[in-house]
Parts: sequence; structure tokens; C-alpha cells
Amino acid sequence: MGRSHALAYHARSDTQIIGLVNRSEVALPEALQGYPRLERFEDGLAFKPDLVCIATYSDSHADYAIAAMEAGADVFVEKPLATNVADAERVVDTAQRLGRKLVVGYILRHHPSWQRLIAEARGLGGPYAFRMNLNQQSDGPTWETHKALMQTTSPIVDCGVHYVDVMCQITDAAPVRVSGMGLRLSDEIAPEMYNYGHLQVWFEDGSVGWYEAGWGPMMSETAFFVKDVVSPQGAVSISDGNKGASDDVDGHTKVGAILVHRPDGDTVIEMPEEPGHQALCDAEQAYMLRAIDEDLDLTRHMTDAVQSLRICLAADESIRTGRPFELGDRT
Repeated sequence: MGRSHALAYHARSDTQIIGLVNRSEVALPEALQGYPRLERFEDGLAFKPDLVCIATYSDSHADYAIAAMEAGADVFVEKPLATNVADAERVVDTAQRLGRKLVVGYILRHHPSWQRLIAEARGLGGPYAFRMNLNQQSDGPTWETHKALMQTTSPIVDCGVHYVDVMCQITDAAPVRVSGMGLRLSDEIAPEMYNYGHLQVWFEDGSVGWYEAGWGPMMSETAFFVKDVVSPQGAVSISDGNKGASDDVDGHTKVGAILVHRPDGDTVIEMPEEPGHQALCDAEQAYMLRAIDEDLDLTRHMTDAVQSLRICLAADESIRTGRPFELGDRT
């Protein structure tokens, strides 16, 4: 993600990259090879950047974002915003206190096909039943990356924030109750971690939803990409997702076509020329810059990022304790 976001800035005429930070030496595309490369985040802040893009592992997001804002920069930070709600709220509080722009990397919000899916679902009216998953049959280097991620973040939190955010955008109702279940399917991860998880969420308007995520070489590619929204008036579904290659990053956002089902018939909405992963990263950074240039009010964006994280972390807590998590009116 750091490479993709850097390429987005490199391609623009209104931005100038003043440094790339990574703890280890990594291969970079030719377009990025001429920029200064640093090993410490603090060395990057010493350049006094106007904008900092954070694409590290989740456990460093909060501290890096706050340090960047306190150094005078606006911030783009990859999802999830933090690994606990208190840290997420600390980041948001800092942005509001200092008047900094804070954008969280919810890439589906910039995808025209997902925007259309949300609009079609809202047009049907609720209450809704959400059925969503994203399982990845990963091996080799990708499995190594997943194992590194699972040192701090479970699959249902890391990817779940995207799809829970979609649920929240469609229903626009407060979550009231969350439960979860999970299973450790590999001896290569910590005893307290699980690489398969399933969350269930209840909303104030009566809507319910589930999200399933699993990582590893043992995962099935049968029905690994389910995206359904069901209402009393019909359903909206992604009809082109389950084509194998569950570990292909472009496949995680690809829609292909949207199937709108109503009792009196079905409609297929073709979505040709969908943006790929890099184009979506370009769109995210364009939004970040527009937020700065036009002084956009990002209050709802930040609140939504905390809410989707809260739901996923509540499911994570439910898995670890074996008890449902009551959210009450904490939104």
C-alpha cells in the first residue's frame, strides 16, 4: 500500500515527495527510485512535510498519525485506524484539536461500483440482511505477510472494517450488539490468534449482518467472495466476484456487475472499465488533497472510521471471551 500511495503522489503535478521511509531495504519501481529513502519515521518528520501518508502495520498507525499531526502535517493513514478504540479516538481527538485533515484508507468509498451498490441497496429500503465475506487462500510471501499482520491484527479486523463500513453506510443506523466466533487453523500463528473469523452485528433499525474472513494456505476458494444485501423489497449482489485467485489484490475490489433482484424480476447493472488497485489509490490521494485544498469537513469520515473499527474489535473481543458484546448507544 505504501508503494501504491507513493506512486499516486509521484504521478501528480501538484505534489512533491520529499522522502520515503521504510525500516528495511525494499525493491522499488523505477518511478520511485530517485527519492530520499529513510529508515526512521522521525527522520521523515524532520523534513517538515505538509502531508504524511502512513501505510505501516496497524499497531503503529495511531502513534505515527499523532506524531505527524503534532509536527504540523495533515495525515492519510491506512485502515484500520488503530488496533483499539481508545487509540482511534486519540487520533481523531488530535486531528480535531490541531485542525489537521485526517483521511483513513477506506478504498471502497472511492470505487464507483461500490458506490452504485450502496445506492441501489439504499433505494430498496431496510431493514437489511448483510451477507459478506473475503477469504484469502494465501501462500508463499503473501502468507508470510498475513502471519506478520496477525501478530497484532486479526483478519476480521484488518479487512472487516471495509465491509462493516459498507453495512453502516447502507443502513445508517447505530450498531447495538456484536458477536463473533473464530478458529486457529495453523500452528504458525500465536496461540491466542485466529486466522479464521466470523462476526455478526445487529443494528438499531433491525438490520443484521455477518462478515467472514480467513487467511492461509488451507482456505477454500469456494464462495470466498460473497457480497449480498437483502431487504424486504429484494436484494443487491455482486455477481462477478467468485472467479478464483482469492489472493489477487485487484480481485478484492472488482465488482464486474451488480445484480438487483426484485420479486417482479432481476436487473443486471454492468460496470465496465472498473478502476484497478492503483487507480483506486490514486483516487484516495486525490480525495486527501481535495480535503486539504477545499477545507472539507471530515468529522463524519472520522466518526465512521471509528465506528466500523469498534464493531470489528467488539467481534474480536467476543471471539476471545466467548461472549457477545453489547454496544448500547455507543456509536
